[in-house]
Amino acid sequence: MSNYVSNHRFSKSNKSFVNQLSTVAIPNNVQEALADPRWKAAMNEEMKSLQKNETWELVECPLGKKPVWCRWIYTMKYKVEGSIERFKSRLVAKGYTQTYGIDYTERFAPVAKINTVRVLLSLAANLDWPLQQFDVKNVFLHGELFEEIYMDLPPGCMVSEKQCQKVCKLKKSLYGLKQSSRAWFGRFTKSMRAFGYRQSNSYYTLFLKKQHGKIMTLIVYVDDMVVIGNDPEERKTLQNYLSREFEMKDLGPLKYFLGIEVS
Repeated sequence: MSNYVSNHRFSKSNKSFVNQLSTVAIPNNVQEALADPRWKAAMNEEMKSLQKNETWELVECPLGKKPVWCRWIYTMKYKVEGSIERFKSRLVAKGYTQTYGIDYTERFAPVAKINTVRVLLSLAANLDWPLQQFDVKNVFLHGELFEEIYMDLPPGCMVSEKQCQKVCKLKKSLYGLKQSSRAWFGRFTKSMRAFGYRQSNSYYTLFLKKQHGKIMTLIVYVDDMVVIGNDPEERKTLQNYLSREFEMKDLGPLKYFLGIEVS
């Protein structure tokens, strides 16, 4: 890159970022990834997450069933100053090989509307309510599938000779599947209702709980959640409950959500 672009005007972080781009290559295929210990370790980490989540089981492919294809996606996560934070590998299903009416029906899930978010931010500002943000790791892997879906073995997956001809019968949703977002939102809604929260009839991504004259609200946009209310004990209880249900990250006080910066 330095042969074509002068970087003398770049900031220190930009120079670091450009240097990383010049020295580390994204693998074009599984063979290249397995040849690099860093990408291989990232693939192993992803496989461990899938196995821990019991995403599939190996079975013989039933007659008349066509397995969905899959592939590996490789990306690099960067720190603010431009250095590499980690190598990331993700196994994704090739959703375009799914058949409508057989492998999936409903696809889309509701997401938070910007007007709803603005109303909640206005309430927090006027009533001095704290804003807490949470994130779910590997969010689509938590979705429960109701369709019978089979998938080819992941490329590079090491299995015994007897299992080479088997396929993966998916028990949980996977990135790339047509119904992944809907399966995740269905699972999340089920968990919130079980914990005593009421889902708004007008805005399906908004959940509310009133008790002892206090109120807690949660709004979700795919894997990002914002909790607003005047019941700190309930907020902590909710956080502990969600952490048991899913693999959560506490992002602390809300700073950035759907293009809105909060200070």
